Amino acid sequence: MIIFRDNYFFLEGLDISYIFRIDKAGYLVHCYMGKKIKAYPTHIVPERFYCWHSWGEDGVKLDEIAQEAPTYGHTDLRKPLISFGEKISVLKYKCHEIYKGKKPLDALPASLDALSDAQTLEITLYDSLNNVEVKLFYTVFESMNTIARHVEVINRAEGELTLDSCYSMCIDFEHSDFSETHFPGRWGFEREKVTNPVVRGTLDINNARGGSGHFMNPHVCLHSPDANEKSGDVYSFMLVYSGNHSTVIDTDQRMRTRVMQGINPFGFKWSLKKDEKFTSPENLITFSHEGFGGMSRFLHKFIRTNIVRGYWKEKPRPILINNWEATYMNFNEEKILSIASLAKDLGIELFVLDDGWFGKRNNDNCSLGDWYVNYDKLPSGIEGLAKKVTDMGIKFGLWFEPEMVSPDSDLYRAHPDWAIHAHGLKPAESRNQLVLDLTKKEVQDYVIESVVSILKKAKISYVKWDYNRYITDMPRQGFNHEYTLGMYHVTKCITEAVPEVLFEGCSGGGGRFDLGILCYMPQVWTSDNTDPIERLYIQYGTSFGYPTSTMGSHVTASPNHYTGRKPSMKTRGDIAISGNFGYELDITTLPQSDLDAIKKQVEECKKIRSLVQYGNFYRLSDPFTGNIGAWQIVNDDKSESFFCATRVMFKSNVYFPIIKLDGLEEGALYRDEYTGNVYSADELMYRGAFIEFPHGDFVTFTMLLKKI
Repeated sequence: MIIFRDNYFFLEGLDISYIFRIDKAGYLVHCYMGKKIKAYPTHIVPERFYCWHSWGEDGVKLDEIAQEAPTYGHTDLRKPLISFGEKISVLKYKCHEIYKGKKPLDALPASLDALSDAQTLEITLYDSLNNVEVKLFYTVFESMNTIARHVEVINRAEGELTLDSCYSMCIDFEHSDFSETHFPGRWGFEREKVTNPVVRGTLDINNARGGSGHFMNPHVCLHSPDANEKSGDVYSFMLVYSGNHSTVIDTDQRMRTRVMQGINPFGFKWSLKKDEKFTSPENLITFSHEGFGGMSRFLHKFIRTNIVRGYWKEKPRPILINNWEATYMNFNEEKILSIASLAKDLGIELFVLDDGWFGKRNNDNCSLGDWYVNYDKLPSGIEGLAKKVTDMGIKFGLWFEPEMVSPDSDLYRAHPDWAIHAHGLKPAESRNQLVLDLTKKEVQDYVIESVVSILKKAKISYVKWDYNRYITDMPRQGFNHEYTLGMYHVTKCITEAVPEVLFEGCSGGGGRFDLGILCYMPQVWTSDNTDPIERLYIQYGTSFGYPTSTMGSHVTASPNHYTGRKPSMKTRGDIAISGNFGYELDITTLPQSDLDAIKKQVEECKKIRSLVQYGNFYRLSDPFTGNIGAWQIVNDDKSESFFCATRVMFKSNVYFPIIKLDGLEEGALYRDEYTGNVYSADELMYRGAFIEFPHGDFVTFTMLLKKI
């Protein structure tokens, strides 16, 4: 609900209030954001000014005001929401409109009004110095604890206007009693949870590598210093964007904290001719006064409801087997069919052919961009192979890397100018590949036509879309945003051409795990690191922002190809089952005992996958701070729950740990389907469950609880 009264805007979601006002000079002054205020007077924020600050002709000292749309250089010398190079800008209220629903963003993915419960406030500000309009958009979802924001800048002047920064949102808090948590990482260890106190100065959590990145996810939380999983105020800021991003936390001399999130201004510049418009990516603000757990569950529900869309939005995802770690690029048709046939016998539902099926691709030195089949490996072609696999009763999927080109490829020899390059420099290679310039229409058209033609000719049910390097040699400022818009256009065209195909995003694993991608592809490969113990940490950090239905999670070989660890098949399965479950190993070489275990895991997954993928997620033990990682998933009516705990290292002469469960129905009785034991919900949640780990390192304990 959005109310405008006495120059105050009151925005209310499920349990969130966002309040700001128009002051006497026409500036937008932030008043409050947090737990819903159900009854309030107006004039809840007094005017207060201090000495040693400049004031303008209107008598206002902007440096002292909590603002919604700050600019730099007149009487505010803090970081601005937008800037036009060296030009001073002053933004004042012009008009506003409140309407039902929300408008789509120009060429950018954004949240949906899936439940038809959204209202949008559109405020127009005017800069008379530069003849510029700035529109602020706030969308409130009545049944959610999330507010969506973005900005539009329109040049009304006769001359050209250069925009050199444009964040999507700004909130000025009147204090700095916060800590911040963000999710950096690296290839093979994405989205580590890192928490720091907010101190005086500026923290810029950013990425400038061409995509959202392994190194810094576009998800940042500001929270009370004592916030934990169950209590404390937590503000989540998340960008619906896959390019270079920045989240600024700036604390000034009066210990007030300004938070902004949007496109990284480093390397950014955008020119606007008369009446041209620039649209920023959408930002999502999610609030909970029930700690990180409450924030995550609000955010997960919002993502499942209003970000993910299409045919697979609410469908259970198929159990797949991918041949990558089984064969790498050393395969032939006979080998592929043998894996697919055995997979079908084990109950697996989808076979995915990974890298190496096209051009002359026997290693990673060549052929990216040459999307025609290698008949030496696959004499039946993709169409024939797909038919043979599907005739077995198992679906067929295929790997692509549509945004890349190999220097040793027919495509590059024909069109070397299609690769991103800076004038006068030989393009820098990574993984023996270059990035196609998706700012060019002819390149976009080639990629769309090449991929769609294959997907429409063969019976393909799934696509793994990879992106295995960063962008170097960007030829001009603003290029990364141009590229990101081009990538979205290509992705939109391809996914809409084959709407029933399940797309999974991938970028060397989890290097482009963001909400922009999830608007087109309902799941992402969480990490190339498939070691189940490493995945404890990776999946734990990922869960703060992203629901289990978006995470690809597979059982792979032992010893693990990345770490050399030798966890049991049970441990590998128990950890992988808490996501979009699958396998990535050569099942044709396994002993019968492992095949029996796989068949049992597949049967178990089919029983609980709807619960796991669409239930409410509870983090119960932090693997970063202890020896145990534990989580629980509970369905909406609290009739069923899956619990998994993993012990990393065995400690001698240590009693069974006790872990308190969560989310169950108070007073109810639950039966553990694995053991037949009956527990009361109160016992499990308040006293805790005794975790009877088996002997040894890298072991798991699971419960499947059903209400009696």
